[in-house]
Amino acid sequence: MKVSRAVIGAVAGVLLIGAIGGAALLYANTGLNDKGAEPAVEAKSELARFATGSIARLETPAALTPAPAYVFKTRDGADARLSDFRGKVVVVNLWAMWCAPCRTEMPTLQHLAEAYEGKDLVVLPINVDATPDAIADAKSFIDVHDPLPMYSDPKFQLPFELPGKGKMPQTVLLDRQGRIRAHFSGEADWASPEARALIDALLAEPA
Repeated sequence: MKVSRAVIGAVAGVLLIGAIGGAALLYANTGLNDKGAEPAVEAKSELARFATGSIARLETPAALTPAPAYVFKTRDGADARLSDFRGKVVVVNLWAMWCAPCRTEMPTLQHLAEAYEGKDLVVLPINVDATPDAIADAKSFIDVHDPLPMYSDPKFQLPFELPGKGKMPQTVLLDRQGRIRAHFSGEADWASPEARALIDALLAEPA
C-alpha cells in the first residue's frame, strides 16, 4: 500500500513539533533557557566599602551567620574550635602546601599579625594538608612565618563548612561575637591598607 506524500508530510510535521516542544520543556526544567529568573543578589553589609584594591572581591554579607562549630587541631593535636577565640576579631585563613597562592600570601598574614600584636586580633592560619609528610612540611613552612601559629584540618572539611565552599586559599573574618562578617576566596594582600582598614573597623565595633 502506497502512502501519499501529504500523509508523510503531516506525520513528519507532528514529529518535528513534538521534538521542538520536548527540547523547550528540557530547557525550562533545567534552567538553561535565556528567560530564566536572574539569581538573587546577596545583600551586603556596611563593610562593603572596604572591598577595594587587593580585596576588591571581598564578600560582606548583611546576614550575620555564626562560625561553624567544626573541630580542628592545634599543633599538639588538641581539639580547637573557632568559638575558642570569641571576644577577639579573627582572620581565619585556610591554606595548604599544594596551594601556591596560599604560600604566596602567607607573608602578608605574617606582617598583619606582627602589626597587630598585643591587640584583640587573632590571625589563624589552618592547614588542610592530609599526609604526614605534607603536614611536616607545613609545620616547617609556618615556622618561617612566626608569629603565625600552626593549626590543622587533615580531613579537609572546614573549607567546605565556610562560605567559600572548598575554594583555596579562603579567608574568613569573624567579629568578636564569632560571626562571619566578610570572606574572600583567592590570594590577597592581607597587610594592605584596605585590609587593615577593614580589620580596624571590626576592632572598633563594641565588644
